[in-house]
Formats: sequence, structure tokens, C-alpha cells
Amino acid sequence: MAATMRSMHMSAQQFRGWENKAITLLGMSGVGKTTLANHVPQSSWFHYSGDYRIGTRYLDEPIMDNIRKQAMQVDFLRDLLRSDSIYIANNITIHNLEPISSFLGQLGSPEHGGLSLDEFLRRQRLHRDAEDRAMVDVAAFIHKARDIYGYEHFLNDTGGSVCEINSPQAEKVLADHTLLLYIRADDDMEAELIDRARRDPKPLYYDEDFLRAKVAEYLKAEGLDDVTDMHPKAFATWIFPELVRHRRPLYQSLADRYGYT
Repeated sequence: MAATMRSMHMSAQQFRGWENKAITLLGMSGVGKTTLANHVPQSSWFHYSGDYRIGTRYLDEPIMDNIRKQAMQVDFLRDLLRSDSIYIANNITIHNLEPISSFLGQLGSPEHGGLSLDEFLRRQRLHRDAEDRAMVDVAAFIHKARDIYGYEHFLNDTGGSVCEINSPQAEKVLADHTLLLYIRADDDMEAELIDRARRDPKPLYYDEDFLRAKVAEYLKAEGLDDVTDMHPKAFATWIFPELVRHRRPLYQSLADRYGYT
């Protein structure tokens, strides 16, 4: 069955008969997309990690610039870097995406490691554009996986923010070339994700309009005057349940239009 047209709605029989399957997994970070990807036969399925592509292809230079900037603040490292005596590399892997998280950072007081709103949004926009481009790349990688590496099937393991995609081209590529499967978190799973975020709030991507509205809401609720007054982890913990509620209908809309839940 050709994989180069339309939103891919098909019967179970058609899916089983699909010679070269191509699937995009959707869902919140932590819901189990990568776990599922690791359980399909590795000999026949090409695992395309959207976050890995973002970090190694489109954000590699900004990530490295940020690391070098931090290293230059250490006298010992600064001298070695300026004399080209040491080399710093981005060692990102599918299972270690920490360089992306460290680049995104968290919004809030610089005294607690937070970023200003302008700098935070600059990095957010870079990530948004990188994710759009990584999803456009899916079409080419489906062919590379089969023609170069000899994999029969293709699995696109997306980041949790792919539902925020604002590129008609990227959305069309996913709809035309892959079957979209939304792994929807039930109430218990959502509660677990929120609890994880409360215990260890991580840097994330936020839609800019959503973020600005929530920052204003948080400042008012906490009686704070400015973003620089916010504790980064406190804000990240507070906003995560709001993010879950914000993204839920976005995921469902993609699944309803192009795929399955």
C-alpha cells in the first residue's frame, strides 16, 4: 500500500497488508512513546527520534554555543578553550536528550538559574522552528530507512510538543506519509505525569501565546512584579498541569483529523 497520500485511515486488514509501515507516535512527554518504540522489532523498524534530530541537526550549534558560553565563565576552561587546547562535543543520544533540556532552560530569577523572558522566548522559537523542520524531514527519512539502511518499517517517535506544530508543511508530511497514533494518557497517567513534574520539573517547550498568558496569570496569583521574581522550578511546577490541559485537545484534534487514538 503506497504511503504517499492523504490522512491514513485504514482498516485492520489494510494495516496488516501495508508492506512498508510508517507510524508517527503522538503524546505527552513520559506517556510511553519511546518505550513503545523500543519494543518493536529493532531489526525491521527504523526508530526516528524527533528530539534526537532536533538536537543533532537543528539545535546543535545553539546548544554548543550555550555550553561554551557557560564554560568561558570558568577561568581554567576559558584559557583552554581560547587556545584550542580542549574540545567540547554534544553527546546527545536518543536516550539522553539532556543537552536540549539544558539549552531550553527555565524561565525566572537569574539568581536561581532562570532565564529572562526575552532569552527564554528566543530559545523557545529556535526549538519551535527546529521541531517543524525535523518533522518535514520525516518524508526523506522514510525513504532513507528503507533504501539505505534496509529497514522495512518506520516509527516516528515525536517530542511532547509536536501538537504545537505551526507548520502546514510539517503537518502535511506527517499526515501524507505516516499513520498518526495518539497515545492518550488516562486520568491516572496524567496524574502520574503531573506528579513526576512536581518532583522534578524539566525544561519544556511552550506555545508563546499560552506562555505569555500563563506568566501573567502566575505573577498576579503570586503577587509578583516581574518574571525575574519567579523561582524557575516553582513556575515550571505550576504551569505543567496547565500545559497538560492545553495540549490534550491539540493531540486529539490531530488524531481525529489524521489518525487514531
